[in-house]
Order: sequence, then structure tokens, then C-alpha cells
Amino acid sequence: MLPMVSFGANKDYKITFVVDGCKDSVVYMGFYLAQNRYYCDTAYNNGKGKFVFEGNKELKPGLYYLTNNVDRYVEFVVYHEKQRFTLHTSQDNWKLGMTVKDSKENEVFFNFHRAEETFYQAMDEAHRTVDSAEFVTVLRPRYIQQLDSLRMSYINKYPDYMISKMMLATKEVSVPKEHPDGTALSDRERFDLFMQHYFDNVPLDDPFIIRTPKEVFYQRVMDYVDRYMKGMPPDMICPLLDSLIDRAEPAPEVYRWLMLNLTEHFLQSRIMVYDEVYVHLVQRYFATGKVEGLAPSVIDEQIERANRWERILVGKVAPELVLFDTTHRAASLHHMPGDYTLLLFWSPTCGHCREIIPAVYEVYKQYTESLKVSAFAILTEPDEHTVGKWKSFLKEHGMTDPRWVNLNGGEANVDWREVYDITTTPQIFLIDNANHKILAKKLNAELLETIFKTLKK
Repeated sequence: MLPMVSFGANKDYKITFVVDGCKDSVVYMGFYLAQNRYYCDTAYNNGKGKFVFEGNKELKPGLYYLTNNVDRYVEFVVYHEKQRFTLHTSQDNWKLGMTVKDSKENEVFFNFHRAEETFYQAMDEAHRTVDSAEFVTVLRPRYIQQLDSLRMSYINKYPDYMISKMMLATKEVSVPKEHPDGTALSDRERFDLFMQHYFDNVPLDDPFIIRTPKEVFYQRVMDYVDRYMKGMPPDMICPLLDSLIDRAEPAPEVYRWLMLNLTEHFLQSRIMVYDEVYVHLVQRYFATGKVEGLAPSVIDEQIERANRWERILVGKVAPELVLFDTTHRAASLHHMPGDYTLLLFWSPTCGHCREIIPAVYEVYKQYTESLKVSAFAILTEPDEHTVGKWKSFLKEHGMTDPRWVNLNGGEANVDWREVYDITTTPQIFLIDNANHKILAKKLNAELLETIFKTLKK
């Protein structure tokens, strides 16, 4: 077991870095944080290749690095040991020439990398000297197997060391093929088990995990969300995200990062039904006071947006709108003719709108008869200057179909910007006139045509 060190009142660090033959005047110390890297300290050469990094507040656990910011770079570990140790190396190779004083964990860390490098050198030599086909089919798999054995030997021998935990975190979980009674698991059952146990090897409750290279923590999380959750409905995604986030609660910084970044990820998603995931995360974490370290105004903004989005989720009844068309006749969203209504918010002064709206109109014209589609198209900038451009744009693009109702957003029964959360344009919804429910949102011409083809079938 790696001993826990009690720092008492002396919570500081002093890391001495000695490089024989070093001519660099300055060396920087930095750390990883999710997908990024940051500098945190600077030390200057004492004229003999000695650099001393020190501070009156201990470093947070994680993988750190030293660099001259030109051509030299080496990593080291800050974890459970006292943060007062010496790293001694040569200018020729900072990593492989390293010796360590007063840090058993860093001694093991560098021993592993030297052993690992031996395998890589042997593999490179074999690649140069043997037939490529033999290397690919025979030797390379053998070396990879040996490397895996080396890593597992360190994991088993030093289970409480950070290097072991990092290596284990990158290993995929093993999913059984059979039930305990010997009957085969279906592909769906195996996938469900994979998703439930995906993070079994990742110590989410350990504060160090967020200060590791992106492959160890960040990419694992992003693959889980972007790759493996792809196509899942919200009611399956939300429990998995809750389990992921809640497991990190003992590590406040990891917990907070997951809450903030996963919420932002689904806030920015272009998948229409994933608005529901964003609403869930905000209501579960922001609205219950679990997110700390943010200004109250930022938290309130997220809660207010989630409350607006909850009213316009796919499957919810579209809030009623009453506006006036170009001839100042009133039109009601809930009383549009036909089976479906396109609800559009746009302006001719918006570059994306100028490109997307005419394309949507062309798709609309193809299906308006067969699917009985109408349109409720609202000008979002109803000022005197834009209204003229709006009318000219409608005429220029022949957007005169009587079932495509063009509406001036200046007068309405409600604040449609607030009700439909219109912060950018264009925004396009598809509504089922039978029950006024939102069938789809975040539409463009291509997606709308796909939906229309599906409805027609």
C-alpha cells in the first residue's frame, strides 16, 4: 500500500530539478486538466543546471510535466507522497536518464517508462530488419502482448500508485458472453452491461484523475457520450449520466467538471431530442444547489433556460402564438390548416437564414400538397429597416404560397423570444396540427426532407 502522508500545517511543495549539462535559462512546470495543459510555475537555472520549483500551497494530485518549451519535456507524478523531492537527469534524455530522490512513486514511474522504452526500441528494430508482413502478423502482436504484460505487472505490484491507476483507466472493461447459468447473453444485453460498467476501471472518485492526459479521463468520457450513447433516447442516457456524475461526488473538482461539461455538451447538441437531457441535468444539479463555484447569475441563467426548453421539448404542446401577416391579418399557430405546420423564426439580415430558409421553402413546396403542410414563418427583426428587406426577400425567392404565412414578429400575444427561447436564427419546428405537439425541432432543409419522406411512408 502506498502510505498517505500527513502534511500538517506545512502544506507546500519544493521540487528540485537537476539537469546535467543543461544550458537552458528557464524551465516551466505544468499540469494536465481534462483535454488541456496549463503552466503553473517557473524556475531559473542557478548556473549549474539546477532548477527549484517551490510554493506555499501544495500541488493538487495529478500528472505534471517539466519543459524548456523548446525540445525537452518530461512528466512526473504528484500524488500521496510529500511534495518535496528531487529529479536528477541529463540533458541528453530527460526521461530515460532520470534518477529520483525522496519519491518512491516517481522512482517506480520512471522505472516503468525505461522498461517500456526497451520494448518500443526492440519493436522498432524488428520493424526495420524483418519482412513487413511477418512484423505485422507475428512480431508486432507479440510485442504488444508483452507490453500489456508489463503494464499488468505494475498494476498488480503497485495498485495504489497513480501510474497503475492511469494505465488501468485506459483498459476497456471485459463483458461476459454468458449469463451465470451458462445461457448466452444477447448483443443488447452485452451492450447494456458494457455501458453500465464502462467506468469500472476509472477512479472517478479520486481527485487526480482530472489531471491526466486527455486519453486517460477526458477522451474516455467523450467516447462514452459521443460514440456509445449515439442514437440512444434521453430516457436511457439520463440514468447513465447520473451514475457517471454521482460516482465522482467524493472528488469535488471531477464532480464539478462532469456536471458543467456534460451540461454544456448537451446544451450545444444539434440532436433535437437531446434538449431533454440538458433540461434533466440542469434540474438535477444546478437547480438543487449541487453546482458550486459559479456566480448565482450564471446558475440562474441555466435554470431559466432549462425551464424554457422544458416547455418546447419534442412531444410537448407548442405554445400558442397569434401574430399578424404582411396585410395585418391575424394568424393563430393552433388554427393553421392541414395536418402539419412548420414554425419558423428567421430574418433576411441573418446570413444562415438567407441560405437555409429558401432551401426549406423548396422542400416545403414538394410536400405541402401530399402531406398537407402549412407554414407559420415569423420575422424576428420587425424594425422598419428590416421589414422592407423582408418583403423584398420574399418576393425575390417567390415565397408567396398562401399556406406559407409570413408574419411580422412586432406584435404577438406573447413574448415569442422568451417562450420559444429564440436567441439565434433560424429556428425551425415541425408541429402536428392534430394535437399541436412538437414533432421535431432544430431543422434544416435536409433533415426536414428526411422527416417528410418518413411521414409520407
